[in-house]
Amino acid sequence: MKIQNTPNELDLDRLGRHFSAQLTLATPGLPHEISERLRVARLRALAERKPQLQSRLVSTAQVNHNGTLTASPDEGLNLWSILASALPLLALVLGLLAIQWVQQDNFTSEIAAIDSALLTDELPPDAYADTGFVQFLKQGLQAGAAHD
Repeated sequence: MKIQNTPNELDLDRLGRHFSAQLTLATPGLPHEISERLRVARLRALAERKPQLQSRLVSTAQVNHNGTLTASPDEGLNLWSILASALPLLALVLGLLAIQWVQQDNFTSEIAAIDSALLTDELPPDAYADTGFVQFLKQGLQAGAAHD
């Protein structure tokens, strides 16, 4: 909840300034004792008013122990703040899905290339048991692509 000046508070402030101006105009004609009492009363009124203003300022912004400044916690969640906080999460999930799709596509195309090389080439049976056979096929496919 944001603290805002309501029309009543604004009217009261305007009336307070008006009465203060009227009292200031009438003060020179008053005896010294009464003017001192008015001065003390004004100081007390200002002392009462200041904590309210300071509490409003403290409630709108807060400085954390690590030096960061945060807004007041009573602003509440509205539609825009929910969307703004969900947008980075959505971007992260979409990015991870795109990475997985590209890797799966690359893996599938590598397996397809190896299978096609195995099926179209004449090889001795010992070649299938060789540990470096897959590497040989990859080099052969790269050399064939370079010649094309």
